[in-house]
Amino acid sequence: MLKLELRPASSRWMAYFSPLLALLLTVFFGVLLFLILGKNPLTGLQVFLLEPLRSQTAITELLLKTTPLVLCALGLSVCYRANVWNIGAEGQLIAGGLAAGATVLAFDHPGAALSGAAVLVLATIAGVAGGACWASITAWLRDRFHANEILVSLMLTYIAQLLLMYAVNGPLKDPDGMNFPQSKVFSSEFLLPHLFHSRLHIGFVVMLIAAAGMTVFIYRSFAGYRLTVGGLAPLAARYAGFSSRKALWLSLLISGGLAGMAGAFEVTGPIGQVLPSISPGYGFAAIIVAFIGRLNPVGAIFGGMVLSLFYLGGEMAQSRLGLPSAMTGLFQGMLLFMLLACDTLIHYRLRWKQ
Repeated sequence: MLKLELRPASSRWMAYFSPLLALLLTVFFGVLLFLILGKNPLTGLQVFLLEPLRSQTAITELLLKTTPLVLCALGLSVCYRANVWNIGAEGQLIAGGLAAGATVLAFDHPGAALSGAAVLVLATIAGVAGGACWASITAWLRDRFHANEILVSLMLTYIAQLLLMYAVNGPLKDPDGMNFPQSKVFSSEFLLPHLFHSRLHIGFVVMLIAAAGMTVFIYRSFAGYRLTVGGLAPLAARYAGFSSRKALWLSLLISGGLAGMAGAFEVTGPIGQVLPSISPGYGFAAIIVAFIGRLNPVGAIFGGMVLSLFYLGGEMAQSRLGLPSAMTGLFQGMLLFMLLACDTLIHYRLRWKQ
């Protein structure tokens, strides 16, 4: 019978080559998918993978979608390094966006005490705090009652979505919005400054700074070292006196805060108001981004660009080729499956054992 056995030694560069191989396999099976759907595969790949890169406007849209993906993935990378399986970045993003939107609306009226940049900074801080507070629920339940953080963080995502629906149908609802479930559109002074005369905003620069900061934290700080050791070797970490409780709280608060910042940037950036749907699933897609990037902050940037390309390509395939909107999720799922398969075959080998 065939049996999986651990390889005696798997080179490190092969582990980093795995995402590229997974992407190539995804493109290959994407060709088969276009053939099954009765579409010209060359046209399909051109629309899905090349059209989003053909102009400056298209590239800025790509970077716009990359920003929330990378911010969420940075926090998730910290969690997964610490062996804390946070699946609720989507809910933390929603909580952060809701907190940031409520903050802007509190000052978006004549005679407010603060205006302009001060409110944007305050809204961003509120978003970070909102996401961190939402993640702290998972940390507390895991710490106090040993609840499974996978289930808790995932279920909290749906609670966050229901809370958002309540807010846009209740306290944050625009009284002049013809009964639509949404807040009023923010004044222009409460929107993030744009870059390159496009929809890309200054949050992209903040994301790059956050990636640099997380690189230093993970690879050059003692706190990051403690988290990594705790994830790779829990017994060694316990012997060294590293607190697993601190690792749990620190990793989840960082992850929730960065996801909340992503939500704040969405609300005060391309959306410009609070809507029933703040995110098309960035928090879930960021899980794939984190693993494509090998839990490395710099790698997360490239992973975020790949997933952003899938988002834009899926939208173009829907409008130009008449394909279903599920194409984006299908390509994301294929990429994750191929990545897991490549990782397995790199670290394990199939042997015939009688």
